[in-house]
Amino acid sequence: MRQTLTDRSAFKFVLLSCCAAFLCETGTPTAHAQTSAPAQVQVGDIAKTLKPEEAEKGAGTPTDGEEPPATSLSEEEEAMKPKAGNLFHVKPGHTPTYWEGLEGHVSIEAGISGNPWTRSGRNFAQYYSDRANTVTLNQIIGSLSHPVTSVGSGYGIGFVLEAMYGSDARFDPTIGMGSGSLHGLYQWAPTQAHLDVHLPWIFKRGIDVQIGQMYGIMGAEGTPALARPFYTYNYASDYIVPFQTVGILATMHLTRHMDWILGVDAGNSTTFGASGNNNKPKGYFGLAWNKLMDGKLDVHAIGHFGPQGNNGRTIVSPTGWVSAGIGKQANSLMQYNADVMATYHINDKMTVSVDGTYLHDDSLRDDAYGVTTYFSYDIHPWLTFNARGEIFRDNTGGVITEYSSFNSLTQALSNQPFPYYNALPTTYGELTLGVSYRPEFVNKKLALGGFTIRPEIRLDKSLNGTHPFNQAGTVQNPTVNNGTNNMLWFSCDATWAF
Repeated sequence: MRQTLTDRSAFKFVLLSCCAAFLCETGTPTAHAQTSAPAQVQVGDIAKTLKPEEAEKGAGTPTDGEEPPATSLSEEEEAMKPKAGNLFHVKPGHTPTYWEGLEGHVSIEAGISGNPWTRSGRNFAQYYSDRANTVTLNQIIGSLSHPVTSVGSGYGIGFVLEAMYGSDARFDPTIGMGSGSLHGLYQWAPTQAHLDVHLPWIFKRGIDVQIGQMYGIMGAEGTPALARPFYTYNYASDYIVPFQTVGILATMHLTRHMDWILGVDAGNSTTFGASGNNNKPKGYFGLAWNKLMDGKLDVHAIGHFGPQGNNGRTIVSPTGWVSAGIGKQANSLMQYNADVMATYHINDKMTVSVDGTYLHDDSLRDDAYGVTTYFSYDIHPWLTFNARGEIFRDNTGGVITEYSSFNSLTQALSNQPFPYYNALPTTYGELTLGVSYRPEFVNKKLALGGFTIRPEIRLDKSLNGTHPFNQAGTVQNPTVNNGTNNMLWFSCDATWAF
């Protein structure tokens, strides 16, 4: 029987989350809010947005038929002009050659999540910030990239190569691409390797195509540290949206403000053949609307569809853990992911976003869904306040899973027995408050990039009376209900990026 919100404390938590959302609507202070564009970005993009006062102001919303003045280049032509990267020194007045547009970027993040009440040493329902009371080097991300640059006749070519090392790499593998090569707390993972092409075909503004390994394009919170407002993730970003895909993605620019997105890939965090989860393709379908309402509103609606289960045989380890393989039926059992997000820029300092996500999995016979509201206020150029409230439902307890060993997620994706524990069917509530502090006395002295510190306080709560927090399961009883019904914890990370 589905459990309902019955206790008074659950009502208080919901009321508190609603109040946070109300404050967003009424214009009370917040920082770098997310946009409706795909959340996952490369390190170079992050380094360019460290200073909010330098962020691009929203353009107006002319009619689609309106052309730029004859004396200026179109937005598309301007974007594809050759530009100097940061790896070469180009003489003043000299038009950069293609290879002088190369860019190299690095981002380093370390942090800690304090949870004095845990008896498991874990923060339940977390990937990257799962280790309680432990300072971790979360990620060192390095990239070599080239923006899409004109090569003549309306065509453009660019690329991105990126890799990660750190504790976060445990949860960002792509099976068949170096997965399982390291087995401790600190691992490595290739995160992006794609060719980017602009094609002046069919539509007035053409088509942009990415081919290779790329971040998932759904959700509000990205993998690189500064591609999200907090150190910790919301439930939807950890458990619903794809992290990595290998395939081809096309964005067709139907009008000045509307894009059509289509993609075919191998699935979430897998590749092809022996490194795939089954023999059926998956893919994206979506629409995005940009800079509506005089540049203040961005919206996207994106789905990812296809069989996601592993078609290998079920394997049992000597200790009793079981693999995720379910046999040939995995080839036909579908998984549906959906993400709808709207971001409204109230003014130059305040932004509010609402993100709704949904997952249905035929193999797990599970539905999971949630709504997250973000509020961001740039108090000063160097200080941003962020708030996040989320309600998330896991109907069977099969989606929210704590992968409890260093290699659990990689083992689960590659059909090896993996240690884990989960909860009963639960409706989760989460409220997070924090700031992004970019200390001027430090950043003014840095030769490269910028330094950001993000303290936060977070309350997670079961809203239907289960007790999944602060306790671990066992191989005999992996479903936890003898913990606490809430988890109050404090986190802080520090990031240097250029």
